[in-house]
Amino acid sequence: MTEPDTVHESATPETESAAAPDASDAPPDAPGAPRRRRRWLRWAALAVSVLVLGAAGAGWSLYQKLNGNIRTDQDTADELARYEHERPVPIAGKAQNILLLGSDTRGDGNGAYGRDEGSERADTAILLHIAADRKSALGVSIPRDLMTRVPECTARDGGRTRARLAQFNWAFEFGGTACTIRTVEKMTDIRVDHHLVVDFRGFKKLVDAVGGVEVCLSEPVHDKQALLDLPAGRQTLHGGDALGYVRARHGIGDGSDTGRIDRQQQFLGSLVKKVRSTGVLLNPGKVYPVLDAATSALTADSGLDSLPELYELVRAVRDIPEDQVRFLTVPRQSYALDANRDELVQPEADELFTRLRNDRPVHLASEGPDTADAGSAKGDAGQRPRKEAEGEGKADADSAYRGTTAARDICAPNGAENEAN
Repeated sequence: MTEPDTVHESATPETESAAAPDASDAPPDAPGAPRRRRRWLRWAALAVSVLVLGAAGAGWSLYQKLNGNIRTDQDTADELARYEHERPVPIAGKAQNILLLGSDTRGDGNGAYGRDEGSERADTAILLHIAADRKSALGVSIPRDLMTRVPECTARDGGRTRARLAQFNWAFEFGGTACTIRTVEKMTDIRVDHHLVVDFRGFKKLVDAVGGVEVCLSEPVHDKQALLDLPAGRQTLHGGDALGYVRARHGIGDGSDTGRIDRQQQFLGSLVKKVRSTGVLLNPGKVYPVLDAATSALTADSGLDSLPELYELVRAVRDIPEDQVRFLTVPRQSYALDANRDELVQPEADELFTRLRNDRPVHLASEGPDTADAGSAKGDAGQRPRKEAEGEGKADADSAYRGTTAARDICAPNGAENEAN
C-alpha cells in the first residue's frame, strides 16, 4: 500500500516578512550590519573632520592675530643698511645681542603720563647679550644721561643731524631707533643683531597679562609725576603702578637716574621669575594672553617680527637658570663737566664690551664697601667694577661688576638670592 506523499506548505509573504530581521536591528555579525556601520562611520568621520578643521581654523586665526600684532620697523632696517659698511661685524657663533628700548611717547593712549609733544625718548635702554651656549643672559643698562658720541643721523623729520657729543638719550629723541643702534655700536664696537621697542601701554598690558610683578619698597612712595602712591613692603604691582615704579625718580630713592635703573633691573628679574614660576610658557591657557600682550606691545626688526622668530628667542632663554639671568649697568661715574650727567669709567667699560663682543663670561661682584664708587655724585654706589685678586692671570684678569640676578630675593639685603631658587 502506497503511503500518500508528505505535503510541505510554503511560507506566505506575510510570514516571510515577519521572519526576516531588519538590517538596522541586526547584531554586529549579521549580514545587514556592514551597511549600518558604514553609515555611522561616515557621519563620525564628517564630525571629526569638522572639529579638526574648526580647531585648525581657530588656531590659524589666533596665529594670524598674534603675528599681525607685531609692528615691523622697516624704516630702521633701511637706515641701518645705508651704514652697513661702518657697522661692527656680527659676533661669532650663535651668541646674540638685542637692544631693548622703552619709549616714553605720550601718543597712542599714553597721554596720562604727560602732554604729547610729538617726540619720544628712551626711558630704558638695555643691551641684552644671550650667550652662544644658551646658559646665561646678561642685560647691560645704558643710562639716558650718559655723555657719548652720537653719529650723524637721519632725523625724525627727514633732515640730518650732525655728529656730536651728547646725552645718550639724544640719539633716540632726535634720530630714532636707527640712530640709537648706531650710537650703541660706536660706543661698544658690538653689533646689535636685533632690537625691540615697547611703549607705556604695551608695558602695562604685559604686566597685567602675567598677573602682576612683585616688588619690595623700603618706604612708602608718593610721586605725582609717575602717578604712584604705594605703601612700604613686599607687594605685587599691576599695569599703571608697575609702570610708575620703573619710571619714578622724584618720589623714590635718591632721585637719580641710576637709582631708577636699579629698580628697572630688579623689576625685570622679578618679571622673569614670575613667568617661570607660574608655568606661563608651558600652559596654553595662560600663554595666549601673555603672547597677545607681548606681541601687541612690540615694534621689532624684521628678524624678530613674527611668532616663530619670537618663539625661538624665548626658547633660547627659557631654560637659563635664574641666577644666570643677570643685569648690570655700564661702568659709569659723574661727568667731569656736569655732575648731572654720566661718563664711562675706563678701562673697565671697554673690558666689559670686549667680553661681550667675544662672548666671554662677565662676573658680578657682591655688593659691599669694596665695590662702592665713593666718588659718584649721583648716588651710584658700586658701578665702578672691582678688580679680582692678583695671581689669576694679569693678561686675562676678570673684572667683577655690581649687578643683580633674577634669582635675587627683592626684599633681601645685599642682593641675597631667594633660598627657594
